[in-house]
Amino acid sequence: MRKNKLYILIAIAFCFIGFSCSETKPIGFPPVNKNVTPEAKQLLEFLYSIQGKYTLTGQHNFVSNMERYDSIVHNITGKYPVVWGSDFSFMAQGDNINQFQHCGPMNLTVPYDSCIFNNRSISDLRQSLIDEAKKKYAEGRIITLMWHCCFPTNGDECNGDDIWRWAKNLPSAEEWDQLVTNGTALNIAWKNQMDGVAKYLKQLQDCKIPVLWRPYHEMNGVWFWWCNKSGENGFKKLWIMTYDYLTNHHKLNNLLWVWNTNAPRDIEGDEAGPYKDYFPGTDYVDILAADVYRQDYKQSHHDDLLTLGEGKLISLGEIGQLPTVEQYELQPSWSWFMTWGYFINRNYDLVREIYNHQQSITLDEIDFSNNEYKLIPQLNTN
Repeated sequence: MRKNKLYILIAIAFCFIGFSCSETKPIGFPPVNKNVTPEAKQLLEFLYSIQGKYTLTGQHNFVSNMERYDSIVHNITGKYPVVWGSDFSFMAQGDNINQFQHCGPMNLTVPYDSCIFNNRSISDLRQSLIDEAKKKYAEGRIITLMWHCCFPTNGDECNGDDIWRWAKNLPSAEEWDQLVTNGTALNIAWKNQMDGVAKYLKQLQDCKIPVLWRPYHEMNGVWFWWCNKSGENGFKKLWIMTYDYLTNHHKLNNLLWVWNTNAPRDIEGDEAGPYKDYFPGTDYVDILAADVYRQDYKQSHHDDLLTLGEGKLISLGEIGQLPTVEQYELQPSWSWFMTWGYFINRNYDLVREIYNHQQSITLDEIDFSNNEYKLIPQLNTN
């Protein structure tokens, strides 16, 4: 009898010194921001819980019409995607605005409609983005936001050529050094630009809405002004500076940081370099993502990202045409895919196949009771 009592006391002692009798081991990696909100932490844990088993469906919608492409998905499949994406974007200026309509500048009509100005203000457009994100979150959607941003000296209004610089017109080494050096005029302009978006992200934080935040996407390409800056003093420095400013200065703790590359490719004048040359390290990245266009779903695009992240989550931050069923099944670790706007119209049969695939999760398969993401009971068996 005494021996049994002794065993009980030892078990109780283990519980008190930290080996909890009721707690289970956390799933996956913790968020890189130790002060992350409970909602963002739960979202990350949910994504880890489906890692390698399921892929969430997702769709990008442009600021000027934030319902259009979700509606098209529903018309094709009878279902809605889980991940809802949009863009803080920019106000297009100049005589060549039609060249940049494809990315959805917020002051223009939706791409491939007649290219005309919508005569709405920056504040109106961005506030409508936040209001729509709130509605989508209430439906159980997962919110992902990005930003096609002008070069900092131009704030939020610029000719598209200011964003799409291409290799021959990227910032010089001197300009880049000024950008990432605290207190320079260019760095102050960058901070002012960041402040303009931070106030909207704070609204989502105040409403306890987590965000899959993917700034400066496709940095390993040669097109945007932030592209093609490899090495320790290149893009890595800009990423860490951005993380520090939004996390430590603005106290934005509802963000999960999605480092979003382009799938590497060797197309003359349109290259995208190796992932590793632009990676800021696992201390600053919650999720690693790749953008895949031209239906170029090489196995290395999936596997190399998994290796670089050392077990962290990976996703398809943007895609053009969906993968074939064979490609999809060979790459099961993508946490979500997000079709870029109008590309959902490219192949309706394939859209139906992927949305109805057993690997895919659509909104009707999400249980969002108590504002926590879970799979509906019949799927959540593992």
